[in-house]
Amino acid sequence: MEPFNGFADFQMDVLKEVGNIGAGHAATALSKLLDKPVDMLVPKVRMVAFEEIADSVGGAERVVIAIFLRVEGETPGNLFFILSLESAKKLLRNLVGIEVVDDEHYTDMELSALNEIGNILAGSYLSSLADFTQLVMSPTVPALAIDMAGAILSYGLLQFGQMGDHALLIDTKFLDGNDEIEGHFFLIPDPESFNKIFVALGVQSP
Repeated sequence: MEPFNGFADFQMDVLKEVGNIGAGHAATALSKLLDKPVDMLVPKVRMVAFEEIADSVGGAERVVIAIFLRVEGETPGNLFFILSLESAKKLLRNLVGIEVVDDEHYTDMELSALNEIGNILAGSYLSSLADFTQLVMSPTVPALAIDMAGAILSYGLLQFGQMGDHALLIDTKFLDGNDEIEGHFFLIPDPESFNKIFVALGVQSP
């Protein structure tokens, strides 16, 4: 099976629907965890080339916080949830009630809270995709890093080996009053995994 590099409109519609359902699941899960309402805006979903991922979060040299994990099962791949430092501070303050004092040195509690939120988001989107496709997809234990976006992606390549040449980007926005908190969720299936996903959905690539 050849790696699939082009996506028709109807295939993107399916992936957008997965993103919408995943956002709903994530908002529900976070509400239960935090015992407070969590609103998430309808996410923007698009495909980006692997080399454009860093640009999507402000450039390769921008320092970000990333939660990343490996997807195992029938459609292996990699997951990254990336936040700017400013978004991470807002997320902790508005959702968890933690005020970040030092941008450069996060406490264990702050890192643990970010890791748990990223884990819930990643798990929600992954379970939505697994439910849609009826394929087995299992996340590994997530890791968290604070570094330049380019360095984090390079480390991911070293950790996980080969990555596909396209990523499904889901721009996630939390809403707290008039305050929007933006995060970027990237699913980077291994080269043949997109084909398997579309075959399972009955929208085969040409």
